[in-house]
Amino acid sequence: MPGPWPITADRDADGVLTIGGVPVTELARDHGTPLWVVDEADLRERCRRYREGFAGVDVAYASKAWCTVGVLQIVDEEGLYVDVASGGELHTALIAGVAAERIVMHGNNKSRTELVEAVDAGVGRIVVDSFVELERLEAVASERSTRATVWLRVTPGIDAHTHEYVRTGHDDAKFGFTLSLGLADEAARLAADLPHIDLVGVHAHIGSQIFGTDPFIANTEVMLDLLARWRDELGITLTEVNLGGGMGIRYTHEDHPVEVARYGRAVLETVDERCEALGLPRPRLMVEPGRAIVGPSTVTLYEVGTVKPLTGLTTWVSVDGGMSDNIRPALYDAEHEVTLAGRSSAASPQAVTVVGKHCESGDLVREHVPLPSDLAVGDLIAVAATGAYTASMASNYNRLPRPAAVLVRDGVVRPLVRREGYDDLTRHDVSLR
Repeated sequence: MPGPWPITADRDADGVLTIGGVPVTELARDHGTPLWVVDEADLRERCRRYREGFAGVDVAYASKAWCTVGVLQIVDEEGLYVDVASGGELHTALIAGVAAERIVMHGNNKSRTELVEAVDAGVGRIVVDSFVELERLEAVASERSTRATVWLRVTPGIDAHTHEYVRTGHDDAKFGFTLSLGLADEAARLAADLPHIDLVGVHAHIGSQIFGTDPFIANTEVMLDLLARWRDELGITLTEVNLGGGMGIRYTHEDHPVEVARYGRAVLETVDERCEALGLPRPRLMVEPGRAIVGPSTVTLYEVGTVKPLTGLTTWVSVDGGMSDNIRPALYDAEHEVTLAGRSSAASPQAVTVVGKHCESGDLVREHVPLPSDLAVGDLIAVAATGAYTASMASNYNRLPRPAAVLVRDGVVRPLVRREGYDDLTRHDVSLR
């Protein structure tokens, strides 16, 4: 079935959705709902596709998409680097056993504490985002009588034409040194002169959920042109370029993302052509997929709690989760494929709006979903492509415990994240009595 579903998604003889050879009815019975179900074969295959599509390029998993110990262990086993954007993500990567030199540290406002943690751990690269941070990192490295290996994050002035909340490469962005204002040049001069900073490369990320290769080609050209200009005008020779991530995935059958092989070919051909034209040796390259690695691998299971038909208006279907386990529809107007998962049905489809159980009118799973007209309380429904920015942005809104996550492969189920309980919700509360 795959489309937006994981590669092992199928239906058994009774029409029950199976992931990794396991019926979702069994998963719901044994692990409850809501439940994040990760197809391990899918997750590993997507890591491999990136390594093959970008042969000779370092591939880093952008852990902000979903940062949990088990996920990081899998991507590490598949030979990917890991990028982190906070002290908490760094801690998780280290607990997962990722070698520090294979970690890239991001973040637009890294605290002194986070920089100390990164330097002390020996992370491979620190991506500096501002002049304040450059000075802060110089001080931390000086105190430790060491040198921090650095990439400068450059804002290249490229509008990727995606949702405004996930555009990062246009000039007026909170991230990086804006190229058009001369800030990147100034940062390069400063970093090159600091005694405890080893400036080796640049980084640029232009946005997320991008369909098409043109924005990535443009970003590649801008970064290589920059290296050549700094070499010629500033006398600064850099040997590494991180081109970020951002390739879109298929959330519904209407989405048509670019295949990884085509994406990789477009970028690498651009690198070779541009380097030859500029007289540049080919730099060490890195790309940073996150959503494209983990997003399609995961399905969320819900149980239907109420069905409320309003004659001439909307049929509202409420499930036992919602915006606390997937904020994307409320935050980005995102759409996910939804299907009846626990049985087959010959009933004609009807358009319903699937909503969560939170006290918010914007608590949508998806509007106008064609589901069977015999949909009933107790049915299981599945939501596709929920591996990225769902668990990582989950909350306890309305004091709902966050779901469990399981890993499935070849009929075997392994726990990935345990389900929270009520005691977890109050663990950090301080009583006044």
